[in-house]
Amino acid sequence: MIIRVTVLALVVYVCIALALFVVHHDDRPIKADAIIVLAGTTERLPVGQALIRKGFAPLLVVSLSRPTSHQQAAVCQRRQSFRVLCFRARPFETRGEAEAIGRLATRFGWKRIDVVTSQFHIVRARTLIRRCYHGALAMVGAPQSNRHLPLDVLAESAKLVYQQTLRRSC
Repeated sequence: MIIRVTVLALVVYVCIALALFVVHHDDRPIKADAIIVLAGTTERLPVGQALIRKGFAPLLVVSLSRPTSHQQAAVCQRRQSFRVLCFRARPFETRGEAEAIGRLATRFGWKRIDVVTSQFHIVRARTLIRRCYHGALAMVGAPQSNRHLPLDVLAESAKLVYQQTLRRSC
């Protein structure tokens, strides 16, 4: 009996995890005040830059990783053909990025934003950003390697449970 319940619980968890973190939940980009690229994998920044070049927004906002990647440093320190704003989230986690997005949106009057992150991260990031930012929001998924997907899914699962139960504020 215990083995059946355990197997059933595991099957249910896998189905929910696949639905939340593997199935794509991203949006089409919208014409926005800013394109915001969350810190993380190197695949995210090129997606944000491509959206800027396609005219979706006049401003690229980059959340800096710790340590800052060479790719991020190049965008933030060199003159670009587009405007760039770089910030470091405190605390250095998605919640800190959501809080920073809320503050920046208030400061600069952003009403519409596109946020670029990895596909597996979209559900949780959207939830956190919605708590701190109340304008139009499109979550744009960046391509990702599936090499770390099992670990990413486990980590996102735990973080999602935490944010939905213990850490519900912006």
